Amino acid sequence: MKKLNPEFYRRDVLEVAPDLAGKIIVRTFDDGTQVKLRITETEAYRGEEDKACHAHKGRTKRTDVMYRQGGTIYVYLIYGIHWLLNIVTGGENNPQAVLIRCVENYDGPGKLTKALGIDKSFNYEKIYDSDRIHIEQDNYTPEIINAKRVGIDYAGKIWANKSWRFIDKKKK
Repeated sequence: MKKLNPEFYRRDVLEVAPDLAGKIIVRTFDDGTQVKLRITETEAYRGEEDKACHAHKGRTKRTDVMYRQGGTIYVYLIYGIHWLLNIVTGGENNPQAVLIRCVENYDGPGKLTKALGIDKSFNYEKIYDSDRIHIEQDNYTPEIINAKRVGIDYAGKIWANKSWRFIDKKKK
């Protein structure tokens, strides 16, 4: 398998998000054991104009990570209990990120981070050169379908109805 390089992540989120579906997340634990899981679903969040994106209201202490170069990990806490894994995409100062929504055997972003032991300590790490987590590509070709993003009705109809969720139909 081939580890994804920095250039993969430095494209627009609407290119990276569907391309991540079908790839393999590799988590290496402190004892050297590895867990490899295929990504089955992603969501795109695209800049300050996207009212569902955390960067919608501009750069803050929380969103600063989204303004970094593509390939930077963005982890945040939701409902006070679940860490969610995102990968920043695009160029510096252009806040975009892909939420890793589901992987094989873990249907939900909170379940996958719990299974992989991902927490706030991963925030700002570079996914392409981390010793703890990276994404690989094999010869698998997913069949991608689009759907509306989940849980963002607060963003208004235009943004809630964007089909920026990418699902590998073969693995669902």
